[in-house]
Amino acid sequence: MKTKDLALAAILLAIGLVLHSLVPPIFGGVKPDFLLATMVIAILSQPKLRNTLIIGAAAGILAALTTGFPGGQIPNIIDKLASAVLTLVLIKATLSVHSMFVLGLISGVITLFSGMVFLTSALLIVGLPAPLSTLFVIVVIPTAIANALSGAILFKLFQPWLNLNWIHLQP
Repeated sequence: MKTKDLALAAILLAIGLVLHSLVPPIFGGVKPDFLLATMVIAILSQPKLRNTLIIGAAAGILAALTTGFPGGQIPNIIDKLASAVLTLVLIKATLSVHSMFVLGLISGVITLFSGMVFLTSALLIVGLPAPLSTLFVIVVIPTAIANALSGAILFKLFQPWLNLNWIHLQP
């Protein structure tokens, strides 16, 4: 990973972490996972497997350090790494149809996937405070909706600083 790419990814993840800390809950205690949204943008700006794994690992460590879920450190690392790889696959699969709608949709889908991986790994490692299906409906789905919207907005904000010469974005 080039120094410029590493710095951009670090800045994006740091912004996501700060936004996640500062933004109050929107949907009954649920707030967008800005770290996940900025991870998607960082991967979009440098869609190589090696870079994706580094970005996913860094996002997982940051999420693990700031999690409020008891015992959620390892599940956070697992879910961010898995989500990073799926993000790369979705970005590569939708190369010809990138638009703000598609980028928001990718962010929402990644959030659903991330939430399911987190809850499943937490269930297996430390247990859950409520049934998995209940947590998925009450926490993950509203967060995915919020991330779809916030991911598209954040991408629009960061777009001037991203190197996206490798794709053609439609308005």
